Amino acid sequence: MRLARLMKVFVTRRIPPEGRAALAQAADCEVEEWDSDEPIPRKELERQVVGAHGLLCLLSDQVDKKLLDVAGANLRVISTLSVGVDHLALDEIKKRGIRVGYTPDVLTDTTAELAVSLLLTTCRRLPEAIEEVKNGGWTTWKPLWMCGYGLTQSTVGIVGLGRIGQAIARRLKPFGVQRFLYSGRQPKPQEAAEFQAEFVSVPQLAAESDFIVVACSLTPATKGLCNEDFFQKMKKTAVFVNISRGDVVNQDALYRALASGQIAAAGLDVTTPEPLPTNHPLLTLKNCVVLPHIGSATYRTRNTMSLLAANNLLAGLRGEPMPSELKL
Repeated sequence: MRLARLMKVFVTRRIPPEGRAALAQAADCEVEEWDSDEPIPRKELERQVVGAHGLLCLLSDQVDKKLLDVAGANLRVISTLSVGVDHLALDEIKKRGIRVGYTPDVLTDTTAELAVSLLLTTCRRLPEAIEEVKNGGWTTWKPLWMCGYGLTQSTVGIVGLGRIGQAIARRLKPFGVQRFLYSGRQPKPQEAAEFQAEFVSVPQLAAESDFIVVACSLTPATKGLCNEDFFQKMKKTAVFVNISRGDVVNQDALYRALASGQIAAAGLDVTTPEPLPTNHPLLTLKNCVVLPHIGSATYRTRNTMSLLAANNLLAGLRGEPMPSELKL
């Protein structure tokens, strides 16, 4: 009896153990992996993807027309270990009839926790305070020394009231936030009702919020959304936080706003590029906290993401419904 040919799968990075185990147990697949925590070089990716039936990638892997051409007609499924899909050439992928899996929902809570952590860290100036303890700047108790801004009776503006935006609002509400504003493509009255959040324009949100959290997807409409005009409309006491994608923010404009005192502080978990060069101007500012894109970085969440990405890939290759498919 003739044995069925194994389907070739390429994984672009060493993924967490639960996902690796699921792929290893797939008897109908021949799995190859870039066995490193570092990104695969582009030329190596192009070499490995030739003839692959399935590709499991990360948000740092640009799956563009050239890569799809190199992969060839066998490629049937792309599974990304991320919620964001801005690294995928979706029009080309759709044109070729390739199915796409992604990992929403499983990282909502973890990312919302990080957003709140980053907001509190930034508005209460924790990195500065820690440094003062270490460098001898802490001499005595002073009435206004190291004062920041609190959430009680504040107005919080959320750019993008999707799953993560709602989870952030849910966590901030018990801090005594007086008013929630949100902006997006359209009003979401059902979702907003829980927080009595008001749908407003982006300029109004910028002007009236004490704290702004950016949690929208990166699209052509949101690229560069937070620009010079946006920061000029913000209050001088306002704190800006971005946990979405770096390209939503014009970083030069943000630097000017922070350096000039146009806004009080900023906390970023995402930047352009990633990693941010160590000599970047934003890193010279005391009122800017930058994290290395760790929104979903808990052991449980990353393992769950890897398992979902593996199961999406395997289901797609077998012609079955994916646990989480991006409908193109």
